[in-house]
Amino acid sequence: MSLPKILESKTKIRFQDCDPFNHLNNASYFNYMINAREDQLIDNYDIDIYKLGMTTGKSWVVGSHQITYIKPANLMEEVIIDSQLINYNEKNLWVEIRMWNAKKTTLKAVLWSTFTHFDIARQTSAIHSEEFMNLFSEVVFPLEEKSFEERMKSLRYQKQSA
Repeated sequence: MSLPKILESKTKIRFQDCDPFNHLNNASYFNYMINAREDQLIDNYDIDIYKLGMTTGKSWVVGSHQITYIKPANLMEEVIIDSQLINYNEKNLWVEIRMWNAKKTTLKAVLWSTFTHFDIARQTSAIHSEEFMNLFSEVVFPLEEKSFEERMKSLRYQKQSA
């Protein structure tokens, strides 16, 4: 059986993460989206990045984020967060994470994150194991667009065409 390439989960927007307008605070989008990805990795690929850090001394650190806020996520709203590995190499992963309304008809935010495999003891980047490289080759789901700006333009065009 093949592993899923797009991972998906649901969550609810909570009061403590909202601004005075009952919208999810901009900084909180990162927490919701990254937490969802971490849970999705455990649930779908049995990868617990914290356990790996403790047992192997290696895990991933964030190298960069790019985010676009499209529509607000509101207090107590149930949202769907999906994610996919869009590229990888021997030391880095590129992931796209999307937040949607509960019916997946309204895209709320898109996040591109780069993660670097990291050796905690040596405090330097690390090369992915052969096991990880094999997993990544099985689950990678590249995008046609090669830049974040191209991707956002494409998503906006798809929205207008729908």
